[in-house]
Amino acid sequence: MLSRVANHIYWLGRYLERAENYARFIDVNFNLMQDLPLDLKEQWQPLIAATGDLKFYLESHKTFSRDQVLFFLSFDEKNPNSMINSIYRARENARIIRESLSKETWEEVNELYYMIKNGAVKKLWKKEDPRSFFEQIKNQILLIYGIADNTVARTEGWFFRQLGQFLERADQTSRILDVKYHILLPSSDEVGTPLDFLHWMALLKSVTGFNSYRRIYGNIDPAGVVEFMVLNKYFPRSIYYCLKEAENCLLAISGNMSGGYQNSAEKAMGELRSKLEYAEVSEIINIGLHEYLDSLQIKINHISNHVNENFFKIKDNLLVQSQVNE
Repeated sequence: MLSRVANHIYWLGRYLERAENYARFIDVNFNLMQDLPLDLKEQWQPLIAATGDLKFYLESHKTFSRDQVLFFLSFDEKNPNSMINSIYRARENARIIRESLSKETWEEVNELYYMIKNGAVKKLWKKEDPRSFFEQIKNQILLIYGIADNTVARTEGWFFRQLGQFLERADQTSRILDVKYHILLPSSDEVGTPLDFLHWMALLKSVTGFNSYRRIYGNIDPAGVVEFMVLNKYFPRSIYYCLKEAENCLLAISGNMSGGYQNSAEKAMGELRSKLEYAEVSEIINIGLHEYLDSLQIKINHISNHVNENFFKIKDNLLVQSQVNE
């Protein structure tokens, strides 16, 4: 597969996953607002912090009103990570490689693009309750995943999309967990209170993991939630699970069936996956959850850089050289 095509497929997976996570964050925060005490202000700043764009947001905004945050995250074309920009880039990547996608996949990606554009025209961020719109966005992306998984052959292209999707999901899971730990509670005095319980419950719902968690762990406990979202080997949105699946994609792309690693991306991925595989939640808490997650995010970014160097950047250079030689 040409590195150019692989690059577009990889970023198609990442941008779709990013948009879907933003829709999740917003939808769950709306639900949380319904359960908060009347004397507690709505908390929208954590959503900005979860995306890593807090500094960029503060360059043009002084407050964190609901409408401002919803517009910034969903429809602001000046925000490179907004849902509308992520979906636009996903569509552009899909358009460029239409011959590598099934007809149904392209049609649903196109439908997603017009769905978000229509939401912007209707100024849905000003609507009293726009939750149904964000639910539609999330479901449309899940539909795209389902169609792609059931209509695309398991060749290199499929593994590149999965690789992008799982790397993005691991990063987003770490961000939302980090924000809950540091920002959502108004003070340390609230730890262990019903309000604290509501926030941990909202966190689990943001990754559609509330019911799965309760079946495995029973009562909601901060250490249990951290273990579930970071180290659980079976939950599809835990950081470990995502990195394990991403590693499997890398090995399939390289054809590495002999063990070990064949390139720097596989090496970095294997090192991080193995550390998580043998980690214990007590170790994470002793290190400090924020410090641990911050380190994870940096390592995931490094893996992404290695993927670019091994599969996109270097191959493009070799392709140019071969064309010159010819």
